[in-house]
This record gives sequence, C-alpha cells and structure tokens, in this order.
Amino acid sequence: MEGEVNTRVEGDIIYAEVTGDQTEALVGPKGAILDAVMELCRTMVHRHSQSGARLRLDIAGYAERRREALRIYARRLAEKVVAEGGEIMLEPMNPADRKVVHDAIAEIDGVRSFSEGEDPERSVVIAPDEDDEDEED
Repeated sequence: MEGEVNTRVEGDIIYAEVTGDQTEALVGPKGAILDAVMELCRTMVHRHSQSGARLRLDIAGYAERRREALRIYARRLAEKVVAEGGEIMLEPMNPADRKVVHDAIAEIDGVRSFSEGEDPERSVVIAPDEDDEDEED
C-alpha cells in the first residue's frame, strides 16, 4: 500500500495524516482498522517518548468526516429535544467521539449533554437545558 504521512506537533499533541489512493483500506468498517492502527501508533509513541505526547491519527480524511457527521447528528438530535422535550441517549461511543458530540451540543441553546455508563459502553445523553426549564416556571 502506498501513501504519504504528514505530521505536525501542536503543544503535546502529535497530528498524523495519512493520504493516498489506497489508504481507505486502512480505515476499515466503521473505522475499526483505523482504531487498531491508532492504538499501535499510540503504544509506539508512549514507549519511545517520555513526554506523554498524545496522538491524533487521520487516515484518508476519515476522522474529519466522522467528526463532521457526528456534529450534524448531534445538532439534529438537539433540535428534536428542543422541539419535543425529553432526553435522547446515543449509542455507546469512544471518548473522542463523545467529546465531539459534547462540543457540538455546548454551542446550542436550550440543550445540554452528559455521559452515562462505563467504558466501553459509555453514552452521551442529550437533554433539555435545566436553566431553560427553570426560566419557564
């Protein structure tokens, strides 16, 4: 497989982007292969570095597409919570995906988010903002 790896360091985070015509195969179904490659890379970085650097890996643009899809999904669910009330629990997600959802919800008035459960079955819950409910009473 041929591709190109571009890296940059920002603070304590190492960003690595893998691009090329054949790199999509390294993503796998639902990012499963990407997650495995990420874990291997993380292990290598931690073994060869005393700095405690964190690693962000994106292969074939998958991670950015996934983040954007999660932001859109979170906004749609937030609109539903605002319109209909109640709470919506999302499927279990890894910490990085949960952070994307929490960040997206934080930008929307009238809703809040929190996590429930234990890893690896930890899920985000989207609920009406308690402050807004108090103002209505």
